Amino acid sequence: MNANSSPTRPRWKKVAYGGMQPGYDDNYTDESFLEDMVMNANVVKRDMIKVMRDSISISQYLSIVALVGVVWTYTLKSTLDENSLLLIDATLLVSGFLVLLLTEEMLSLNLLFHYFLNIAFFMTGLYVLAPIYKTLTRSISSDSICSVTVVLLIVHLFLHDYSRSAVNAPGTWKNPTLTNCISLNASIVASVFIASRLPSWRNVFAIMLFSLLVFLFAPLVTYCIRKYSFRLHILFSFMLMVVSLALVYRLHRLLFIMFLVLLVFVTILCPYWLIRIQEYKFEINGPWDEAKLCFDITD
Repeated sequence: MNANSSPTRPRWKKVAYGGMQPGYDDNYTDESFLEDMVMNANVVKRDMIKVMRDSISISQYLSIVALVGVVWTYTLKSTLDENSLLLIDATLLVSGFLVLLLTEEMLSLNLLFHYFLNIAFFMTGLYVLAPIYKTLTRSISSDSICSVTVVLLIVHLFLHDYSRSAVNAPGTWKNPTLTNCISLNASIVASVFIASRLPSWRNVFAIMLFSLLVFLFAPLVTYCIRKYSFRLHILFSFMLMVVSLALVYRLHRLLFIMFLVLLVFVTILCPYWLIRIQEYKFEINGPWDEAKLCFDITD
């Protein structure tokens, strides 16, 4: 054998975790390297109708927040007095409990009593703190209060959990995430700012009770409706949209146009946009990916 000739290199093969093979560079690959390549294996094919149905939950909550804003505005203008607000609060409270009774099979009398007890403590605390809320922002101008309130509502909407992942079943709650806590706190602070501009502490109590009933319990009620019947959820959502659009129209025409455009954008244009950009999604999987360990646990 000629001393100048090199020995025949062994056949190349893949070595786990980048192991070196004699006679080959560390980044060497042969023709068989791309045989196991898979394209778009995990890309989900979305349906336009399904995406639109899922986006209705967002439009539903936008309508709920719009209704809260309308009630706040009418209260600040003294169009709604404290008696009307308390009647609205009682209607919301009774309606919420009826929805829980009709939609949840696991709702027991003990759990229902637990809800009533918590709401009693909740209302008592609001009643005691109402005079304090009334004087909380006395030294701040109304324009600043309105501007900060709008910003807080935008933060609340942006960070709100529209998937209802924080809600499990009545009486059981999953641990809230940081964004959920920030969203809820933003809505509560906005409610306090609005309540502090009202003339009497009874108005403060009524508007705070209304706001917290909506922001705290509306996600649970809408979740129960959707879990019970998706058709009922769609019907309830469209009813909320129509009512909110009608009230916003009576309040201000420009706001009505902006809110209508927002609902159309969220319910129709965003799903259409998502479907269109799906064709540009490109995913490549192959032997270069990290190994995924699967454990089969059997008795």
